[in-house]
Amino acid sequence: MIVFGWAVFLASRSLGQGLLLTLEEHIAHFLGTRGATAAMGNSCICRDDSGAEDSVDIQQQQAENSTVPTADMRSQPRDPVRPPRRGRGPHEPRRKKQNVDGLVLDTLAVIRTLVDNDQEPPYSMITLHEMAETDEGWLDVVQSLIRVIPLEDPLGPAVITLLLDECPLPTKDALQKLTEILNLNGEVACQDSGHPAKHRNTSAVLGCLAEKLAGPASIGLLSPGILEYLLQCLKLQSHPTVMLFALIALEKFAQTSENKLTISESSISDRLVMLESWADDPDYLKRQVGFCAQWSLDNLFLKEGRQLTYEKVDLNSIRAMLNSNDVSEYLKISPHGLEARCDASSFESVRCTFCVDAGVWYYEVTVVTSGVMQIGWATRDSKFLNHEGYGIGDDEYSCAYDGCRQLIWYNARSKPHLHPCWKEGDTVGFLLDLNEKQMIFFLNGSQLPPEKQVFSSTVSGFFAAASFMSYQQCEFNFGAKPFKYPPSMKFSTFNDYAFLTAEEKIILPRHRRLALLKQVSIRENCCSLCCDEVADTQLKPCGHSDLCMDCALQLETCPLCRKEIVSRVRQISHIS
Repeated sequence: MIVFGWAVFLASRSLGQGLLLTLEEHIAHFLGTRGATAAMGNSCICRDDSGAEDSVDIQQQQAENSTVPTADMRSQPRDPVRPPRRGRGPHEPRRKKQNVDGLVLDTLAVIRTLVDNDQEPPYSMITLHEMAETDEGWLDVVQSLIRVIPLEDPLGPAVITLLLDECPLPTKDALQKLTEILNLNGEVACQDSGHPAKHRNTSAVLGCLAEKLAGPASIGLLSPGILEYLLQCLKLQSHPTVMLFALIALEKFAQTSENKLTISESSISDRLVMLESWADDPDYLKRQVGFCAQWSLDNLFLKEGRQLTYEKVDLNSIRAMLNSNDVSEYLKISPHGLEARCDASSFESVRCTFCVDAGVWYYEVTVVTSGVMQIGWATRDSKFLNHEGYGIGDDEYSCAYDGCRQLIWYNARSKPHLHPCWKEGDTVGFLLDLNEKQMIFFLNGSQLPPEKQVFSSTVSGFFAAASFMSYQQCEFNFGAKPFKYPPSMKFSTFNDYAFLTAEEKIILPRHRRLALLKQVSIRENCCSLCCDEVADTQLKPCGHSDLCMDCALQLETCPLCRKEIVSRVRQISHIS
């Protein structure tokens, strides 16, 4: 489980909206493309200020307003989750000078400890959210994110995304003021090259805003100066992490079609062709740049005469891969089907193509990024809600290893493990012993005690699976190449027993998949979710009946009205 936010994401992207879309829009939604209506609103999180004092001790106020609190001023660090004694509300004049930088750093410090979606947001995040309800406060928060998030923290960019998603939507005036303050252009991108954190954070902020403000607002934000800045950051003299987040920002701007055309006309594909050679680089930062460059060339910024990667990749030795047809909407999967990356603000999940019911099985994962990922085993019954932060290990049918927060996940509950935090290049091993009904996790060959909880709910139908926080990436080895740390006991590999046809191995770029789906003929009375079976089921008590029984059984609430489903009734008149 990952706490991405407590705002109502699902309301703006519910299946209920999807049922009212045209076929082309429904297909586009299924493929993860976003229009002007995507993520345009967040719910406000407010805190009761009852009992607030009008007078504040001068020393306390000075400590609060200090830009960098010293050890003398705080002999013991304040718990960021526990609100201190408060004076006036955060919108009132006497609170405007509070330490925004300190609140941002408090949020960064505490975010890895948030493991429950029902948990109250930390005080620092609530306060930043309240401050951002005014244009001035929103600008202060954004500038602080750019200024203080450190380069070396693996959760830094994810916290930028989290905080901006939680803040109220900026006004047009606030966006205009931000562009004036930043004053970005190609020359600015060349400045402070020895301090890449500022440029990395600036690109992360721009990317998050582009994603949040799809449509005309995103078009207005991509000024000639900002486009020049992001393109300049892609040049080889830039720090790899600056290049990475500049590219991700351009990807997110390109979710709006007019921006995509503008960026494509800048000859960005020529730069990306040079960068995609880094996809197999031993430097893990460069490898991320190469992965994103190749994905963009295949999916967004096509270059005339360039062969798409899936058309030339050698898949002869691969018999098991990540299932591109059973994946969250915004997860990027490599053309060879063994590497995955999430750059969205949601918690994206994926399963393997091969399922096991008996025996002892093992696979490995190479950690490319050291942030939050939940990797392990899931079953056919596992349900993943990417916008609500539920993934592998968040139901009774899956179990996952989290090497960033040093946790084992089962049924949305976590317990600590004794491995150190994982880092780039580490190898995580996953052993499933269906004979003894146990799972064993390894880090670089070091073994943890067996986990057995999931077998109280299910004993068969297991898939390798993973969920990803923003800006995380890893590579899977299902046995197509030698394992780095094979366990001592006898085991089988997916690659030895799985089989995929040549057609099943193909992971099409999104524009090719969209073209094929547009050719699919859908009957008038088909299920609005799967578009395959007849819509023959009525939901009670709401009465909506645009679903087949198979899809209805997988839902707990109606996708149209969000009412709880008490029963499902097959309508005999619809049965042919």
